Amino acid sequence: MRFGVTSTALCTGFTAAGLALGAGSAAAFTPLAQPDRIGAQLSREETVALGAGPIPAITSMFVPANRIGAGLHSDTALRRDADGGVRATLRQVVTEAASHPDGTVTVYLNAPGARGGRLLDVYQQWPD
Repeated sequence: MRFGVTSTALCTGFTAAGLALGAGSAAAFTPLAQPDRIGAQLSREETVALGAGPIPAITSMFVPANRIGAGLHSDTALRRDADGGVRATLRQVVTEAASHPDGTVTVYLNAPGARGGRLLDVYQQWPD
């Protein structure tokens, strides 16, 4: 049990550090906090930089796909399966938002055991 908690904590910390480093040097993201998770609303420039950088691939190496949630915009071109699961990579979720004018993402790191066991949630936003 200790290994699982430690691994989750390390992975979450690594993801947060990587996200901060990959989002750009301006670090103008808006921090967000909820009782069971912390996150950041990225600017347009940070969203583009995140999608173009190595962080989505590195994150996917350490966080299994079934531990990453995606809140897709209603106009998404990404596919869902019959159970509502998103069939896209982390990079695809971010770059789809980045491809829209004023498109951004909000990224949350969830507390271990919260949010259905997901470690990371990414939400797309862009004007309709």
